[in-house]
Amino acid sequence: MPQESENKPTRFGGRPPGPGGPGDDPNLPPKKGPRFSIYWIYAIIFAVLIGFQLFGPFSPNMAKISSLDFRNMITNNNGDIEKYVIIDNRKVVRVYLTKSGIDKYNAKLKESITGKIPDKGPHMYFKITSGDAFEKEMSDFYHNNPTIKEVQKYSDTEKDWFGGALQFLLPILLFVGLWILLMRKMGGGAGGGGGPGGIFNIGKSKATLFDKGTKVNITFADVAGLDEAKVEVMEIVDFLKNPKKYTNLGGKIPKGALLIGPPGTGKTLLAKAVAGEAQVPFFSLSGSDFVEMFVGVGASRVRDLFKQAREKAPCIIFIDEIDAIGRARGKNAMMSNDERESTLNQLLVEMDGFGTDAGIIVLAATNRPDVLDTALLRPGRFDRQISIDKPDLVGREAIFKVHLKPIKISKTLDIHKLAEQTPGFAGADIANVCNEAALIAARKGKEAVEMEDFQDAVDRVIGGLEKKNKIISPEEKKIIAFHEAGHAVCGWYLEHAYPLLKVTIVPRGTAALGYAQYTPKEQYLYNTDQLGDQICMTLGGRASEDIFFHKISTGAQNDLQQVTRIAYAMVTVYGMNDKIGKISFYDPQQETSFTKPYSEETSKLIDEEVRKLIDIAYEKTKQLLIDKRADVEKLANELLEKEVLFQSDVEALIGKRPFGEKKLLDVNDDEPKASENGELSAGVPPYDSDITNKSLS
Repeated sequence: MPQESENKPTRFGGRPPGPGGPGDDPNLPPKKGPRFSIYWIYAIIFAVLIGFQLFGPFSPNMAKISSLDFRNMITNNNGDIEKYVIIDNRKVVRVYLTKSGIDKYNAKLKESITGKIPDKGPHMYFKITSGDAFEKEMSDFYHNNPTIKEVQKYSDTEKDWFGGALQFLLPILLFVGLWILLMRKMGGGAGGGGGPGGIFNIGKSKATLFDKGTKVNITFADVAGLDEAKVEVMEIVDFLKNPKKYTNLGGKIPKGALLIGPPGTGKTLLAKAVAGEAQVPFFSLSGSDFVEMFVGVGASRVRDLFKQAREKAPCIIFIDEIDAIGRARGKNAMMSNDERESTLNQLLVEMDGFGTDAGIIVLAATNRPDVLDTALLRPGRFDRQISIDKPDLVGREAIFKVHLKPIKISKTLDIHKLAEQTPGFAGADIANVCNEAALIAARKGKEAVEMEDFQDAVDRVIGGLEKKNKIISPEEKKIIAFHEAGHAVCGWYLEHAYPLLKVTIVPRGTAALGYAQYTPKEQYLYNTDQLGDQICMTLGGRASEDIFFHKISTGAQNDLQQVTRIAYAMVTVYGMNDKIGKISFYDPQQETSFTKPYSEETSKLIDEEVRKLIDIAYEKTKQLLIDKRADVEKLANELLEKEVLFQSDVEALIGKRPFGEKKLLDVNDDEPKASENGELSAGVPPYDSDITNKSLS
């Protein structure tokens, strides 16, 4: 199945701080080994107490016998037993042996007594229920056996203050220990929820403070492709460093700035750079850090955060993913959450309420500005909304230069060419491509990363892992070849379609059996002709199957999804249909989530117009491919032979594109190599997916 653009990896790089934490050498491996915990001390003390009780001076170093064994020893007594002592308070009888008795029972004594066997004893012991009961038993025993000589007996008691105290204190200590453990776990532990102190400090803020003594390795030099955003953020830092420069003219320091942009464009990286550059305290946390299982904790943490910030003012607070607590209030009664709303209300009051103070600037980042509460976005709270979009050509080239610094690259590598071949890539995508290219080159045993490795990396990031072992029958391979050739020919002869860069029938990813790649020009507005040609090009694969095989396959699933999305957008969002009229039903705030803003008749008309639009485009596409039937066959047969075709190969087979645009970059000036070395690029059309992946599901 296709790889949608929103499914691309979003790890954003720059030069990350050292793995051991801020200030660590980034070249050193992370520190390993057990971490110290206060519970170790508790465990050691507990083990010592138990060991002292079991193996200490109060524990018996004697052989254990039974009362029956003792009677048998008395019966066979030949001067072996010297005496026995009843220790009533311990419920035990201790037996003292003579020298002959020690020799007689030497083997048994050695099993239990550690070290040298004492001459004076005691040597053996056994347990009893009580001293009085045992004395009565022994009296009856001698009475019933008058011929047996009585052994000398004594009664005694022992002071055992330690054992008694331990028996009293041990349950209390266990209960207190379990209670402390439970409270710390419920509070998230040290460094978890509530910070040190657990549940008793659960209302405390969990923000990480970067003060003047804390080193952050990210600077503005590591942030590329965001020139306008950097200027705005650097000005905010300058506000705090030199406030008189602005207040002398009557200006006021802004209360906050909101970083808005798609995932992976560098919002958090920009905030890290602010922390690295600012000479003022910097508090960093995420929106989810305010959320807890207890009621009222979120608002309490907001209060504590701003209390700490006032003590450190002037300072900066950075809240990442603020949409976790900043969602619009009261729009949907069924989905309302009083706890989240109370947290938001407290944040609104702290940012610009009745008793707020100056000197605190709030930076926040989100990729969902449409769901934020309007009160949060107003001037006075977030005075500036800084848009961070996907980088343009110049921005991508600058980002490539940043991420290529630690990589050993070939001298022939053309960074500008890489930037031109990756339209629509965010900073995170570029960072991932650079890392993948280095891994691919290392896997091949190269000493430097070459252009070929970068093309393979782009191919892998967009299309997925190449499936070299996937077995495809000749019939299926032929269908895939004609399918992709249909896309290529449509893109070649439609004026407003994206120019073709590469077409391949090499399977990649989980289910993509082939795909065509295009290089769209970077633009922000699209007219009806451009969208119509885009639909026709996307339907080229299905139309080609219909023409050459007189039957269709499941390979056009992703094509039809894209076509349906574009067609419905033209009719219901952009007002590009005469019957529906100049009306847009786009509802980003979801204010009409439970009711349609149009009637059932209009809904039926929308479906009819969308179907009519797609049918007209499909007939236009079929007629084009019928007229260019020979070109489709040429490309399909060449694909079956080589598996990968670039723009230069298509041009050599069917001639130059009949529209006088400048020649597109070719990723390979020489003969195309095997599929695993095929050069790669990508573009981003206006609707979600930049590649037309054809998969047979």
